[in-house]
Amino acid sequence: MSGGTTPALAATRAALAEVLAPVRSSGGRVAFVPTMGALHDGHAGLVRLAREVVGPDGAVVVSVFVNPLQFDDAADLERYPRTLDADLAVCAREGADVVFAPAVDEVYPGGPPQVTVHPGPLADVLEGASRPGHFAGVLTVVAKLFGLVRPDVAVFGEKDYQQLTLVRRMVADLCLGVEVVGAPTRREADGLAMSSRNRHLDAVEREQAAALHRVLAAAAGAASQGVPAALAAARAELREAHGVDLDYLAVTDVGLADLTATASLDELPTVPLEGRVLVAARVGTTRLIDNLPLVLGTTAADVRTTREGDS
Repeated sequence: MSGGTTPALAATRAALAEVLAPVRSSGGRVAFVPTMGALHDGHAGLVRLAREVVGPDGAVVVSVFVNPLQFDDAADLERYPRTLDADLAVCAREGADVVFAPAVDEVYPGGPPQVTVHPGPLADVLEGASRPGHFAGVLTVVAKLFGLVRPDVAVFGEKDYQQLTLVRRMVADLCLGVEVVGAPTRREADGLAMSSRNRHLDAVEREQAAALHRVLAAAAGAASQGVPAALAAARAELREAHGVDLDYLAVTDVGLADLTATASLDELPTVPLEGRVLVAARVGTTRLIDNLPLVLGTTAADVRTTREGDS
């Protein structure tokens, strides 16, 4: 379907189904990039990856929908930037075929849904601890959008790693038949993860925010020495990070099990162990999240030492 320069704009379920019908009838695959708009170069990378996955005969659909279910503050929902014209330009530049930009009553025609997705225990930690109910709203809208778009492939950014992990778990547990692809985080020259929230930083805060990547990189650099060394390196970098108000810093396995607070320490795998280091912090009034993969040189004894040292 790729080849045009302007993506079709669909605002309704019927329009979306109509524009995708030729692709489906010809056997082309559909790739889906769900967003809330305010697109930046990080989103552009997701669209490019989606095009690579389905090729020129497939269709790339980008949704632009600010989902009210994942906001626990009406003011935050109201403040969220709506930049549809600019978003359409990004999608056109990156080869998207369809932009699905529905109104709230198109996605939730009966008002707030009575049946929602329960995200399970992983939704109560990290981001979930700071934003109760957030992931129930995320997974509910993702499930609904999957039902509307009916994609073969969905592309999510690794910057929202907990979200990516939960979407993969939902797809597996509910047998939704969608391939979920994670795209590496795109970064500014100083390492700051690209995010629509970055526009809220003033010049001083923008410089301070770059410390988050240094914190993560320090942990990843020391990870071969084990969990305690990774955390110590990250905390040392944090002590030098002015203007950064830490929410959490965690080292986990790839499934987000916390390696510094594991109940069955003796069951931890021996080296090497692929994991993740995650951080959330406020810089000024803006809350930012980021993460990096790491490979830990860890043993159960290493982690037990960390826990005893923190107690």
